[in-house]
Amino acid sequence: MEATIPLTEKVNLKSLTRAQLEAFCKEQGLQRFRADQLFQWMYQKDVHDFDEMTNLSKPLRDQLKKVAEVGTLEKASEQRSKDGTIKFLFQLHDGHRVESVMIPDFNDDGTPNRLTVCVSSQVGCVFGCSFCATGKMGLLRNLTPGEIADQIIQINKVTEEVLGKGITNIVYMGMGEPLHNYTSVVESTAIITDSKSLGLSAKRITVSTVGLTKQIKKLAEEQQPFRLAISLHAPTDEKRNKIMPINSSLDLKALREALVYYHQLTGNPVTYEYLLFDGFNDSLEDAKNLAKIAQWIPSKINIIMYNNVAGVTLQRAKEDRLNTFMKALTELRVRATVRRSRGDDIDAGCGQLAIREGQPKGKTIAKELQE
Repeated sequence: MEATIPLTEKVNLKSLTRAQLEAFCKEQGLQRFRADQLFQWMYQKDVHDFDEMTNLSKPLRDQLKKVAEVGTLEKASEQRSKDGTIKFLFQLHDGHRVESVMIPDFNDDGTPNRLTVCVSSQVGCVFGCSFCATGKMGLLRNLTPGEIADQIIQINKVTEEVLGKGITNIVYMGMGEPLHNYTSVVESTAIITDSKSLGLSAKRITVSTVGLTKQIKKLAEEQQPFRLAISLHAPTDEKRNKIMPINSSLDLKALREALVYYHQLTGNPVTYEYLLFDGFNDSLEDAKNLAKIAQWIPSKINIIMYNNVAGVTLQRAKEDRLNTFMKALTELRVRATVRRSRGDDIDAGCGQLAIREGQPKGKTIAKELQE
């Protein structure tokens, strides 16, 4: 059952789930279709002022202004790369900041083809992966469904203005661990796929996780329609323990069990994200171990060329190491593609811009960051 919405202060309608928005309208004595109207104004038309909601009567608009508001993210800064990547820093109502990135692919004639938004789900992250700038922040708080969706809505306006085309794909691979903020992430995907919002197909949304097994199983049981990606980055427990603290409690055996369960219930494949680090996880032995993981369930592997982060010892693998690694995977009959770094001339690595702007530090499970 949805909690009653307290009306002692103005309610930010974008902090509510769709069900809570309906509950709010009911408490205000409004018919259910008013929730649909408000939802469409907020997420499809990106309107924040009740006076601009022209299909609501003036008395109703005045009533809403007394008890509610429509929050929105404030764009704090924007960086544009020569390769077309655009990095956004958004300020939240409480002063915290999160990042989003728009990554374009272009046709041979220069027209936009695939426009992907990498979206944040938390302010910081508790899991402290050693290679991740966001992990150095710790976790400050979760984002609401509206704050997640708002990043996408605002960037969609930019792509339409600059490139003449709306976004085509969304990846939850920005700041934060998406499945650690499970409810808000799932609800935000429902917002974006709603016909009264952007109406994007769920198959064009990918949610990434470091391997939260309980939540992976929950996705399967709920038959969530979006795609699942696993931030793997090392093919053995020994190496994964060194760079991803979560692996000490949720190891590869636990991950395998969860993914087999996921595939049994959904029939869906997964994507493994694998940052290639020079001299750490790019050997022929690593390729063989990665191939074994790829056989757990139907899958593909994205080999990602790392955006080097200041203060991180791990560095992007060299081209010759990449070529040898990819050749080995091909010979092992593994479906693998290379994702090149984008936005190298700006702070495109997740968390880099927020750290440079002076974010405070939050909670983390990484021992070296707690000390």
